[in-house]
Amino acid sequence: MKDIQLQTNIKGLIGEIKIPGDKSISHRSVMFGAIAHGETKVTNFLLGEDCLSTISCFRKLGVTISVKGNELQIIGKGFEGLNEPNELLDVGNSGTTIRLLMGILAGRPFFNSLIGDKSIGKRPMTRVTNPLKQMGAQIDGRENGAYTPLSLRGGNLKSFTYELPVASAQVKSALILAGLQAKGETTLIEQAETRDHTERMIRKFGGEIEKDNLTIRVKGGQQLKAATIHVPGDISSAAFFLVAGVIVEGSEITLRNVGLNPTRTGIIEVMQAMGADIQIHVQDESSFEPVGDIVIKTSKLKGTVVQGEIIPRLIDEIPIIALLATQAEGITIIKDAEELKVKETNRIDTVVNELNKLGASIEATDDGMIIHGKSELKGGKVSSHGDHRIGMMLAIASLLCKEEVILENPEAISVSYPNFFDHLDSLIK
Repeated sequence: MKDIQLQTNIKGLIGEIKIPGDKSISHRSVMFGAIAHGETKVTNFLLGEDCLSTISCFRKLGVTISVKGNELQIIGKGFEGLNEPNELLDVGNSGTTIRLLMGILAGRPFFNSLIGDKSIGKRPMTRVTNPLKQMGAQIDGRENGAYTPLSLRGGNLKSFTYELPVASAQVKSALILAGLQAKGETTLIEQAETRDHTERMIRKFGGEIEKDNLTIRVKGGQQLKAATIHVPGDISSAAFFLVAGVIVEGSEITLRNVGLNPTRTGIIEVMQAMGADIQIHVQDESSFEPVGDIVIKTSKLKGTVVQGEIIPRLIDEIPIIALLATQAEGITIIKDAEELKVKETNRIDTVVNELNKLGASIEATDDGMIIHGKSELKGGKVSSHGDHRIGMMLAIASLLCKEEVILENPEAISVSYPNFFDHLDSLIK
C-alpha cells in the first residue's frame, strides 16, 4: 500500500463500533481446536494477517479448517492427529503463532522448520527454545536457536519446574502447551501476572490446570474435547478508540463486544487514574471470557506513573497510552517496560521518535519513557515501521494535528485490525 494522508484537525468523534475479535483468543481458538478431539466452532474470529498465519500453519500440519466469513470449523484429532509438514511453517509477522506453536510441536515426534518475516527474524526465541530444550525437544536455528529460521524435532517431553525469566504470556503459554504433552506435572512460576487466555481455554476445552497466585501447574497426558468459542472484541484494538474518544474534543464513542478479561484491562485502570470519563457495562460474566460495552467521552486528563505489576496487563497498549499522555496536564512516566524493545519494533524508540516528529515532548529511558504534557501536535511525515500498533497510534494522533500528516507503511495495520480506517471514518462527523 502507498503512503496515505491521514485525517487531521477533527472536531468530534460520535457513534459506535463493534470491536473485531481478540487476536490472542483467535490464535488460541485455532490451536486448541486443532489439538482437541472433535469439531470446534469459532465465531467472531479475527481475520487479520497474524491469525491467518496460524490457520495456514495448522493446515500444513494436517488439520482441516473451514473459514466462512469470520466463522471457523476446525476438525481436531488430538495432539496425535498432527502430521509432519512437507513444507516450511511460515508464521508471517506473528510472535504468538511461532512461540505457542513451538510449545505444541515440542511434544510431536517429527521434524518441523519454522520461519517468519524480517521482524520475526529479529525477535528473541531463546526465552522459549531454551526451556523447551530442557524438556527434551531438539531445537536449532540461528545463534543456536536464538532466532529464526528454526528447526524443531519433538517428542518424549519430561515435566519440570521453571521460573519464567520474563513476564510473557507467550512464553507461559508455550510451556503450558508443552506441559500438556509431558510425562508428569509441569510447574511454572511467573514474575508477574500475564494474560490468562491459555488457562481459560484449557478449561473451556475440558482440561485441567491449577493456578495459585503466580504458580501454575499442568498435568501431561490430558485429552481435550472440542468446544464452541465466541471470540470477544479485542481490548487492544478498542484501546485506540478509547484514547481517541478522550482526547478529541466533542467526542462520545460506544464500543461494543469488548473483552474485559482482568489480565487485559490495565489500560482502563490507567485511563481512569488520569481522569478519563469511562462507563463500562458488563454483558456476560458467565462466559469463559467476560465481555461488555464501553462508553468513552472527551475528558480533561492529568499525568500519572505507569509501572510495576500493571505493565504486563497493558504492554501492547503502551504506544497509545503514550499518545494519551501527550494530552494530559503534567508529566507521565512509564517504567518497567523493557519488553517493548523486542516487539515488532523497538516500541520505546519508535513511539518517542514518531510522536516527537508531530510535536510531542517525549524522552526515551532504558525501560520506558517520560512524556511531557500537554502538547499541541502539528503535522509531518511518520511511519508505522511495519508495526500495526504504531500505525494505528499515529492515525489517532493525526486527528489532533493542525497540519497534514502522511503515514508510511499503513498496510501493517491489517495484521490485527483490517477495517480500522473504515471504523475510524464512521465516527468522523
